[in-house]
Amino acid sequence: MLGEPDVTLTDWALAVQATVLAVWLTRGSAASPALIWWTTFFASVAAAALLGGLVHGVFPDHAPLWRATLLAIGVTTLSAWAAGAHALGWPRVARWIVGIAAAAFCGYAVAVISGPASFALAVAHYAPAAVFLLCALARLAWRTRAKDVLLGVLGIVVLLAGSSVQALQIAVHPVYFTHNAVFHVIEMVALALLYPAAAWLGRRPSLA
Repeated sequence: MLGEPDVTLTDWALAVQATVLAVWLTRGSAASPALIWWTTFFASVAAAALLGGLVHGVFPDHAPLWRATLLAIGVTTLSAWAAGAHALGWPRVARWIVGIAAAAFCGYAVAVISGPASFALAVAHYAPAAVFLLCALARLAWRTRAKDVLLGVLGIVVLLAGSSVQALQIAVHPVYFTHNAVFHVIEMVALALLYPAAAWLGRRPSLA
């Protein structure tokens, strides 16, 4: 019997979706920095969702699993910074942004491992990265008029809206479909919208 079936099952559905998108992204495409970071983005979302489902439904209050979940979210955050940096099309600036983001991830990892491991810490860590990725994709969409990139912009907007729904604890049902489950469904929509942009950027690694 799952402890929180709505949260657990939507977490695992999200994990399956993100895994499939990560695999699709690498099919028939030569490796590029943008492709690698976007693949890491989807794969880390899958890992966080799988681990989160285990914590919510099978091993409640399991501290190591919860810390691993937060670390996976940290990898997603690093990937978002890197994906946005490469979308800007300035290789030297991208290297600096990735370096700073990697250092921030190291500090975040130390805080997760040694501190209280609060989800609020994860939110504070990934929110700036999501906003940065939104701005980078919006700039690229404006320059290229590419519909796939515009879908990515919409995906980030949906993701940020979902985070607001989660923070405000807006639920379909207070027991059977809580705010966390609603967020997972919204996140699945966001990932579906982000995928075309990720595939487009993977094919176009150099954007001057």
